[in-house]
Amino acid sequence: MYISRHNGCEAPSSFGRFLVSAGYISSRELLEARTESMRLNCSVISSLESTGRLNKNTISQASARFLKLGIVDIVKTPPDPSIATLFDPALLLRFGVLPWQKEADKTVLLCANHENYSSFLSHVDVDPSQFEIGIAKHDAIFDWLIHYHNGTLVSRASTRVSESESCRTWEVHTSRRRLAMTLFGISALLMLVAIFPHVILGLFSIWAIATLFISAIMRLSAYVAEVSTEPDEKPPPCPQDQLPTISILIPLFKEREIVSDLLKRLSTLSYPKALLDINLIVEVNDALTKSALADYNFPQWMRVIEVPEGAPKTKPRAMNYALDFCKGDIVGIWDAEDSPAPDQLEVVASRFHVAGTDLVCLQGVLDYYNSKQNWLARCFTIEYAAWFRLILPGMSNLGLAIPLGGTTLFFKRDVLEALGGWDAHNVTEDADLGFRLARHGYRTDVIPTRTGEEANCRLWPWVRQRSRWLKGYMVTYLVHMRKPSKLLKQLGPWRFIGFQAHFLTALSQFVLAPVLWSFWLVLFGLPHPLEAFVSHNTLVVLGLSFLAIELINALINATAVSKSELRHLFFWVPTMHFYYPLGALAAYKALFELIVKPFYWDKTQHGLSVKNARRAKCNESPASFGGIKFEARNKSF
Repeated sequence: MYISRHNGCEAPSSFGRFLVSAGYISSRELLEARTESMRLNCSVISSLESTGRLNKNTISQASARFLKLGIVDIVKTPPDPSIATLFDPALLLRFGVLPWQKEADKTVLLCANHENYSSFLSHVDVDPSQFEIGIAKHDAIFDWLIHYHNGTLVSRASTRVSESESCRTWEVHTSRRRLAMTLFGISALLMLVAIFPHVILGLFSIWAIATLFISAIMRLSAYVAEVSTEPDEKPPPCPQDQLPTISILIPLFKEREIVSDLLKRLSTLSYPKALLDINLIVEVNDALTKSALADYNFPQWMRVIEVPEGAPKTKPRAMNYALDFCKGDIVGIWDAEDSPAPDQLEVVASRFHVAGTDLVCLQGVLDYYNSKQNWLARCFTIEYAAWFRLILPGMSNLGLAIPLGGTTLFFKRDVLEALGGWDAHNVTEDADLGFRLARHGYRTDVIPTRTGEEANCRLWPWVRQRSRWLKGYMVTYLVHMRKPSKLLKQLGPWRFIGFQAHFLTALSQFVLAPVLWSFWLVLFGLPHPLEAFVSHNTLVVLGLSFLAIELINALINATAVSKSELRHLFFWVPTMHFYYPLGALAAYKALFELIVKPFYWDKTQHGLSVKNARRAKCNESPASFGGIKFEARNKSF
């Protein structure tokens, strides 16, 4: 007998007593699990799994015995293909449910346990009396779902975002055509420069100066808005029985050096493990990362998801694929090198608990934990401190839409799925999503919870990373400006102006940096190419204005590192004048790649920071981190 002639909804207390009587757990373990389930308003099964008392396949076996059913062998009796597409595969993966066979007038749904069956039926608009429960092993269900729906899942990972809001349509235009148009444009520009050198330099100078002043006004306004605003009262803690299940996506690609540190940091999280769903995402052909992960055995609240081969091979595509596996109502993102505050998820839950329906995204503060390594790492940390501690929250205070960072992001799952997740072809999917949320009427807040990251501390890796960001900015701007009138209508005039100011100034300042550098000649008493057309006094005033803007930037940076944990960077603030010009190299690399390979993801290599201080503390056995044992090697699913 494989199915049960009931709806599978026995009282949890009955199943708990069965587990004790059948020898699966002790009476004390049941009492502890029941206490936690009542405190967190979660299931006893979730509590037992999260503490490692029972694994998923053992619970499948116990559920079958409890319901007096046999365990279905999916290999010997495969599902009926005619009902395989009865439900969205994403929903089936979320709850671990597999439509199996028709028996009489009932459809049998295979589940790993009877609680999955009840939860699934409560999330779909169907008549429960039309279904019956069957039990199969957890791993077998997921293996079949992934294999059968592979084509759908892989295709959706690349095309979740609507075509009108994605850059993937650029694939229609061949690189040869883009290259030909670009060569024609460059040739025309060089010809104009040769014929009218001063006119072209003058036009570039006007644009560079205008965008410099707009950028300075925007940064200063955001700075004033943030420092003059009283900090929001800390929201009360979310009641424990109302805490949401939170899924975390952590994309990994060629990350052998950092896996052990990552697992150690994750083990320090204080969020209840029964409500935690950590997803380590790896590419199926990434043997380097997979071999590193194979050395560790994970708790039930952590799993590895393998992303099938496909194009483009990017972080957003991997997250789109893994999104269908998530269990939580809140979906968060951390990078492989991140070190989040242990109570970060409690902060997220509390903020969402008191938020209105329009607040669907929270952005945490990013810092760098290797800021003392060298000059580049110090400057990178100063830049991030100013952006995440002052400018970004200041823009939010001004009512502007904000570009998201790529990590320490948390979304309401239903809205994220409704908007199609991430654009798999955009190499700054975070900035794109931030403005896509705003276009659809949603709001993002910056919350005061910190995540440590690894600063790029070598010059060429820094340039490669920054060029990817700038290329993505260029792509994002072009995508959202396909229909300016529609963008204006969706954002409203104020946020539309902010959108233009943010992107145009950020891109122009890097691309036209050499034009602005030329004005420093005047302050050193050297001739400037435009002196024949502009008075020397005007050029001096412009040079002094640029100096004043440098002082404003120095003030913002100094304020950003005035906190005790960053105060060691204070005396390095003046050297930022020599740091920003590095972005010009990245901008020209970004322009080149925008033409020849717009979807190419230039991977940031992690694990380059100082290792002795951090890794000396990681001498624990790879089977145990922070008191959490990784006891059973999990399958990838």
